[in-house]
Amino acid sequence: MTDPPLLLLTSLADGDKHGYAMMEDIAAFAQVKLGPGTLYGAISRLEEQGLIVPLDSDDRRRPYRLTAAGHAHLREQMARLQGLVKVGQSRLRHA
Repeated sequence: MTDPPLLLLTSLADGDKHGYAMMEDIAAFAQVKLGPGTLYGAISRLEEQGLIVPLDSDDRRRPYRLTAAGHAHLREQMARLQGLVKVGQSRLRHA
């Protein structure tokens, strides 16, 4: 799975994080290395969609938080992926 927005939402489901912390978390749980352009482009799109919000910070690193809409969207996407996995596993058993 290499969909940057989905990976970011999954990372933030575990708590607020700034960009570098999200990159490290995603590399650990998904073995996917996102570049800064990909990461911050996805962050911008998720903010525009109201799925994440930036938080105030005293240093240059800005943390982000999942919104209620972001939680709902992530739950929906996870359910869709579970359905895809079930179909794929079933078809592999018959192959």
